[in-house]
Amino acid sequence: MKALVYTGTEELDYRYAPDPQPQLGQQLIRIMASGICGSDMHAFLGHDARRPAPLILGHEAAGIIVGGTRDGERVTINPLVSCGSCRACAAGRDNLCPERMIISMPPREGAFAEFVVMQDANLVTVPDEVPLTKAALAEPLACGWHAVRLGAAALDLPLAQARCHVIGGGAIGVGAALALRAFGATQITVAEPNALRRNALDQIDGFDAVQPGTVSEADLVIDGVGYAATRADAAAIILPGGVIMHIGLGQAEGGLDIRRMTLQEITFIGTYTYTAQDFRDAAAAIFDGRLGPLDWTEQRPLSGGQQAFADIRAGTVAAPKIILEPQS
Repeated sequence: MKALVYTGTEELDYRYAPDPQPQLGQQLIRIMASGICGSDMHAFLGHDARRPAPLILGHEAAGIIVGGTRDGERVTINPLVSCGSCRACAAGRDNLCPERMIISMPPREGAFAEFVVMQDANLVTVPDEVPLTKAALAEPLACGWHAVRLGAAALDLPLAQARCHVIGGGAIGVGAALALRAFGATQITVAEPNALRRNALDQIDGFDAVQPGTVSEADLVIDGVGYAATRADAAAIILPGGVIMHIGLGQAEGGLDIRRMTLQEITFIGTYTYTAQDFRDAAAAIFDGRLGPLDWTEQRPLSGGQQAFADIRAGTVAAPKIILEPQS
């Protein structure tokens, strides 16, 4: 098969790779759409020791099952595989499974390729009327869905009354904003420093795109970036008794005003990916239109992946998400 292989810092090679071989309980999926995630960019820049070269990146994918009893079925892929039997899995918190694995991290190759294999339980059927380019958004949108679900439970007032602020206008931040709207929030802002992208965000209904630093108060803040500076912004604007949801993995340390958070009883919750149920719920919200038309992506051929990553790196991409298409 042809695949986009990460070979070193800021280097991707579109080349032939061995075809994956499905094992018992797995399906072979022909990838039709695969999104570029921030974690893929971290690896591309050489900042993710968990993703050493050479490696096929990509974990936000949808495609068509090839062979077997489900041949021809259109599916979106939950890339997070858990053991199914530990305490976390038994409690429905499979995203915290100590044996969790995600495609695009060794030993599992990713979905920037013509084919990938995945367990049956991790595949969600996509209705015929839903484009697979939209179905591939289930993974990043599930991250925001999971954060909003936890944040709403921790907040001491209904989301409909809360001032909600999202930091970061990439797909994670946009997904969180759209999930907030689906959960009933009405006052939603999204901070994005890149003017080109901010202008694109202005075309999406359900929230207001703003420059960082223009929001002074919020009951719920979702940090989809995860740098010391964005955590500092979150800690500065959160109101007493408010909730900070932290999704981004940009930087490990710094930014939190622990004294203020203690004195003002501010809740900080780290949130990693999503549960299997969150993934299914986010996919259902895509299919029934609760997350909007999802027309804010840009599609490019997988063969042009190196340029796509370089353009994102240069800040010249307006769209919150680039979807790579192996079959184009």
